[in-house]
Amino acid sequence: MKNLDHYERLVEQFPSVTRKGKTMPYTSLNGHMFSFLDKEGKVSIRFSDAELEIFLEKYSTERSIQHNSVMRGYAIIPQDMLEDTNKLVPYFQKSLDYIGSLKPKPTKKPK
Repeated sequence: MKNLDHYERLVEQFPSVTRKGKTMPYTSLNGHMFSFLDKEGKVSIRFSDAELEIFLEKYSTERSIQHNSVMRGYAIIPQDMLEDTNKLVPYFQKSLDYIGSLKPKPTKKPK
């Protein structure tokens, strides 16, 4: 199974969340992206600062780097965890809860 399939299966566990993006699949809430699948097939999820440190240490993973920049708050999901949706669901929920606590970004779409 490809990582895109794993990612879509994860997102499907959350009916209120829609997967967006054609070339780079991602999820967002109130204008804040909180997960994505990069061109290398790695899934990253955004956490609060405290949750990020706990996750990085517990799973010996790394922060996400895109276009030579560290993505603030994002951790790369280990492959074995990505393949076990049930294990990943609570972390996706923590990310969703964190993003839901942030002030919504103003829309850039014309009215």
